[in-house]
Amino acid sequence: TSAQLYVAFEEEAIVAASIAHLHVANTSEGDAVAVKILRPDIDTAFERDIALFFWLAGLAERLEPRLRRLKPRDVVLTLAQSVRLEMDLRFEAAGASELRDNFKGDPDFRVPRVDWARTGRGVLTIERVGGVRVDDKAALLAAGFDPRELLSRAAASVFRQVFRDGFFHADQHPGNL
Repeated sequence: TSAQLYVAFEEEAIVAASIAHLHVANTSEGDAVAVKILRPDIDTAFERDIALFFWLAGLAERLEPRLRRLKPRDVVLTLAQSVRLEMDLRFEAAGASELRDNFKGDPDFRVPRVDWARTGRGVLTIERVGGVRVDDKAALLAAGFDPRELLSRAAASVFRQVFRDGFFHADQHPGNL
């Protein structure tokens, strides 16, 4: 149960998105973590929406034959496959772990550690790290950061991630969790 996994768990989400929401918690070992949880019944809602999209794609092909060349049903199938992968948070956890390994020892880029014991298909638990929002210039300046230097370091980290490692994981937002 969650009582055995967490000694404190904030019921109110700090971030809510279309398929998941994010909570802060403390583990039974005392670690501060961020917990991403899929929305209840998201699988059912998604399958219902995908069925509607397939029906609409078929209808579009029948009513407007010129649209067949755009393969609307294939587009819906690709969307369905992509979102199904997104809804298995173990894939996100694996990507985050790989990204963390790739940047081990890098002083400019830190990826939170995945808590694999508390991660599964519908739950992702990662180390909670502090920081300043990158879009809060006043807070950055107050914390002693030079926005131009931060931009330069962030760009260099993205380039290393993409060109050195051949890897890009869009779900990582260092400093926001």
